[in-house]
Amino acid sequence: MRVAGKHVTCSLLLLVVIGSIAMACSKGPHAAEPVHGQKSAPNVSLLISPEDLLTLKHDALASGPAITGSIQPERRADLRAEVSAVVLQVLKENGDPVRRGDLLVRLDDTAIRDNLASAEASARAANQAYEQADRQYQRLAQLLESGVVSVQSVEDVEIRRNNAHSEFEAAKARAAQARQQLQRTEARAPFDGIVSDRRVSAGDTAQPGKELLKVIDLKSMRFEGLVRADSIGEVRTGQPVFFRIHGFGEQNFMGKITRVNPAANATTRQVEVLVRFADTHAQPNVAGLYAEGWVETSSTLSLTIPASALVKDGEQTFAWRIHNNVLQKVSLVIGNRDVRSGAFVLKSGLAPGDRLLRYPASTLIDGQKIELAVPSTPLVELSKT
Repeated sequence: MRVAGKHVTCSLLLLVVIGSIAMACSKGPHAAEPVHGQKSAPNVSLLISPEDLLTLKHDALASGPAITGSIQPERRADLRAEVSAVVLQVLKENGDPVRRGDLLVRLDDTAIRDNLASAEASARAANQAYEQADRQYQRLAQLLESGVVSVQSVEDVEIRRNNAHSEFEAAKARAAQARQQLQRTEARAPFDGIVSDRRVSAGDTAQPGKELLKVIDLKSMRFEGLVRADSIGEVRTGQPVFFRIHGFGEQNFMGKITRVNPAANATTRQVEVLVRFADTHAQPNVAGLYAEGWVETSSTLSLTIPASALVKDGEQTFAWRIHNNVLQKVSLVIGNRDVRSGAFVLKSGLAPGDRLLRYPASTLIDGQKIELAVPSTPLVELSKT
């Protein structure tokens, strides 16, 4: 049993020695353990083009009070019923374009037409009575000159003529009112636009004041914003406004203040400011969208950096600077973002004139060498002599 134990021990020692030699050979004579979390700079240079670089410089930075609100049309009409009647037909739906004078809603006009016929008949009868009284008055007035009739008789006929004329005028007014009521059974578009909110359907009973539908003009969009009352002293008509509209991503819009409400809201203590789009072709075609931005009341020179050159790593922000053809990872302290350009204010970390990578990749290594690609020379076709 003792001899067998020695044989097993010698075999295990031999296996350990062979394994250690194999591991040493696999690492090589100059192999070294890399430090955990540290990337060594490769010997191969990174080739980049001049278009991938940007140079930091001072830019005009807009500042001013914040403004929030919504996009609304300046021309909008709420069509409401003016008579009590049943809705017979609704000819337009939400989103349908309309032209000025187009018929949109038709109400039942049966009772109103009957009233109109009765009023016109009364007006004709009153007109006949007036004409008859006038002719009688003219005859008696001639007889009065010859002394055949008395003055009292002529005055009595004149009074009857005047009363008949009053009845005729009243009958004409009733007929005109009935005619207007008949016209009010048809709701027509007040201007060229689009139907934005249909409120009734065929068969509904419309009472005076009931909303039928809304028509808006998409070409008259504006930014109806609100500014805090403690900042309204800086706001003036004609100042530029830079804002973004929810639903349009990072697209920036520009406008100018056309009107400042002279009274603040008693509850919110905010002042309404109306802003017209600088480019009417760029305005949205949807009303009611939320918008927010800044009123440019002042402009200062500040060192800015575009958002594309920034890299976020948790709470830290850094950029990749190129110095002596070597990449350097530089930590930054940034401030607010300029609404107009989208760039951030650079507080510390870089200086004017520093060259940065415009669109840094995630595979860059601090200390890596950089080689600028030489732009290719365009071929020039020689003219034949």
